[in-house]
Amino acid sequence: MSPSGPGDDGRPADIEELLLGGPRRHTRDEAAASAGVSVEYARRLWRAMGFADVGDSVPAFTDGDLDALRRLMVLVRDGVLDDELAVSMTRAMGHNAARLVEWQVDSLVEHLVRTRGLTADEAAREAVAMSATHAEELQALLAFVWRRQLAAASGRALASADGDPDSGVLAVGFADMVSFTRLAQRLDQRELAALVDRFDARSADVIAAAGGRLIKTVGDEVLFVSERPADAVRIGLELAETMAADPVLPDVRVGIATGAVVTRMGDVFGRTVNLASRLTALAQPGTVLVDRRTAEELVGHDEFDVDVERTRAVRGMGLVRPGLVRRRSR
Repeated sequence: MSPSGPGDDGRPADIEELLLGGPRRHTRDEAAASAGVSVEYARRLWRAMGFADVGDSVPAFTDGDLDALRRLMVLVRDGVLDDELAVSMTRAMGHNAARLVEWQVDSLVEHLVRTRGLTADEAAREAVAMSATHAEELQALLAFVWRRQLAAASGRALASADGDPDSGVLAVGFADMVSFTRLAQRLDQRELAALVDRFDARSADVIAAAGGRLIKTVGDEVLFVSERPADAVRIGLELAETMAADPVLPDVRVGIATGAVVTRMGDVFGRTVNLASRLTALAQPGTVLVDRRTAEELVGHDEFDVDVERTRAVRGMGLVRPGLVRRRSR
C-alpha cells in the first residue's frame, strides 16, 4: 500500500487500515483497560456508535480506537460529560456520521456510473478507494463544517440565555411532495433516487437562504424550523413556488405551526411539530397552511395575506382553524 492511498488492487484490508490509521490488534479487554472503564461500558459505547458486538478476546480495535476512548473518558473525568451523556453523544455522532458516509458513498457511486459508464459494482469499489485516498481532505472539510455549525448553535444558545421571552418557541414547517407514492411506482430506482436528491437539494437551498434550519428529510418530505414565523412562511411559499416551477419535481403542500418545541439530538418534537404535520396533510397542492398563532404573527405584515379557513376537526389536535397564506399582490 502506498503512503498516499490504497494499494493498486484496492484490497479491503489495505483500505480499512488506511482509514483506521493502523491494524486491528487490541481486544475489548485491552481497550477498556487502557481507558480505565469496564468492559460492559466499552461495549455500550461501541454499540452506541452503531457497531455490532465482537468477542471480548477478538483483536478488533486499533490504536486510534483506544485513543478515542481515552479522550472521551477524559471529558467524563473532567466533569464535562457524565457516563450517560457520553453514551448519548456517541450515539448521536455515530448515527449522523453513518448517514453522512452512506450518502457520500452512494453519491460517488451514482456520479461514477453516470459519468464514467462503470457498473454499480465497479463504481462502488472506485468510490471507496477515492474516499480512502482523499480521507484527509474530506475529514478537514467535515471538521470545518462542524465548527461552523457549532458557532451557529452557540449564537442561538447565547441569544436564548440573554432572556429572550420566546426561547424554546419555533415556527415548524413541513413540505410534502404531492402524489409521491404514485410517482415512485412509475420510476426505476435510479430515477427515484435522482428525484429525491433533487427535491432535497432544492429544499435545502431555499431553507438555508431564508435563514431557516433543515431538521431532516424523510423521502418525500422535509422538516424545517425558523426562529421567526414570517421567515418560516417565506420559506414555505418559496418551496411551493420552486417546486411548481421545476419541470421534474411535483408540487408540494406545506404546513406551518408556531409554538413550544422539544429539541433532542438535532430533531424537534412536541404538539407544535404534530400540528404542522397535520396542517400539511390538509393543504392543497402548491399552498401553505398555517396555524392560528402563525397567522396572528403575520397581522400587519406587508408581504403576506392570510385567508382564515373553516374550522376543522384534526386527529389528535381537536378543532383547528387554519389560515391559507399568499403573497400580497403589489
